[in-house]
Amino acid sequence: MNKALADCLRYDRWANLVLIDACRALTAAQLEARLTPSSRTVRELFSHLVGSELTFALRTKGRQHEGESRQVDTWPGFDVLREVAAGSGDELIRIAAALGDEELVALPFRGKSYEYPKGFFLLHAIEHGVEHRTEIKAALTLVGVETPDLDASFYGEAAGYGGEVTEESR
Repeated sequence: MNKALADCLRYDRWANLVLIDACRALTAAQLEARLTPSSRTVRELFSHLVGSELTFALRTKGRQHEGESRQVDTWPGFDVLREVAAGSGDELIRIAAALGDEELVALPFRGKSYEYPKGFFLLHAIEHGVEHRTEIKAALTLVGVETPDLDASFYGEAAGYGGEVTEESR
């Protein structure tokens, strides 16, 4: 069991869902906001973020490019986006919770296979999530939209961490 990695993925799931929920009222114009002229729109970033988590889960099984993200490749709306994000987040947490320290996976690519530690794909999911959530928040800030604070301290509060220690609880 890899509890610390599973906890990081619980944060990742929480942050994705908090940001999705906070953005439900965005206008069509706000969903088309970009951080730079050459970057993806907020709408495209959400689809990419959520679709990629499906790919990361599949890669832990030595598979990829099976159309796993087709349900979010074109804008599905916030209800579907949230449902897929919650499900893929749950799956990544389950994979991390069951992960042994030295598990490897062979990933096929262009007729060859490449070996990775299975946990690498979970690490990639976490880093990828932070990167694109930040990009979404920055693009929305540029068009005057206030976004939620995704600091881990808020996750800790939502997860029930940090309860007061009393003599009775010891």
